[in-house]
Amino acid sequence: VTAMVSLPDYNPNDAGTLQGEAGFNRVTKGVYEMGSTFKLLTAAMALDSGKVSLQDRYDARKPIRIARFRITDYHGKNRWLSVPEILIYSSNIGAAKMAMDLGGKAQKAYLAKLGMLRQSAVELPEVGTPLSPARWRDINTMTISYGHGIAVTPLQMAAAIATVVNGGYYRPPTILKRDKPKPGGEIIHQIFSEKTSSQMRNLMRLVVSRGTGRKANVPGYKIGGKTGTAEKQGNGGYREKALISSFVAAFPIDAPRYVLLVLVDEPKGNKSTYYYATGGWVAAPTIGKLVQRIAPMIGIRPVLEGDKPKTSKPKISKRRRAPVKAAFVPFSTKSVERTGAR
Repeated sequence: VTAMVSLPDYNPNDAGTLQGEAGFNRVTKGVYEMGSTFKLLTAAMALDSGKVSLQDRYDARKPIRIARFRITDYHGKNRWLSVPEILIYSSNIGAAKMAMDLGGKAQKAYLAKLGMLRQSAVELPEVGTPLSPARWRDINTMTISYGHGIAVTPLQMAAAIATVVNGGYYRPPTILKRDKPKPGGEIIHQIFSEKTSSQMRNLMRLVVSRGTGRKANVPGYKIGGKTGTAEKQGNGGYREKALISSFVAAFPIDAPRYVLLVLVDEPKGNKSTYYYATGGWVAAPTIGKLVQRIAPMIGIRPVLEGDKPKTSKPKISKRRRAPVKAAFVPFSTKSVERTGAR
């Protein structure tokens, strides 16, 4: 982990400021339903399993009714959608049907391998415990496909996306800088194939260039990512106007070096965002600004029109994988009052 920020923060020289929200590390301790960012995992799992291909299409014309539940799309296209379009337009219906083709048993197994069903082993005392279904029914498989019905920490989400884009290798997140491998080597588990990882990088780029993540697009830098918007739970169900809005990204998406995740707790819409409070309006622009600021500091120059981008593939070792580093910026509603598109 290269950078980690949780707002509101406190003054370490003044113990009196370490009260309430200021003393809560949202990155490692908070667990959230991450919304549509989970669709990246759903697509990666489905493609990697061989049960779904990029050419497959799903009927998203009508809501899905299962038991007393109804699954709908936010600003749906009301037509058949291809797998890329399910991510570009962030279709809950398409993601749910794709997850059913994968199957609940396989979905749970993939999430377990990604470390999403247990506490992170990061070297901090403040670590949250994920919340997942006791019984993994069809309705759970469907809702988890678009990030509802399961709650994880932002750190776990970023680590999973790093696995998706880095060639498919899961590397447990750490805050310790290691110039050399640990004695005995560090075993890295391959969860997705190189082919799946390449496909997902292309799909993530499409979300930013053509889909709900367009506000993360900045000149000179190829960013790939996914928006996420989830309603918060309250007494008796979900609170429609209380949102967790987020955006997870990787850059440069051709040969990723960094994963970034921005999460905003209960953002408020305003005139400049047309009173939307979803991830595409709140968190995506922040990602774009972060990339513009940090890329020059770490030696990644913008690729201007006419330049030939370098797309060298990272080297892979059976025992060790070069890390995709992570940066996080979770905000509280008190520190940011912007809105966010799903």
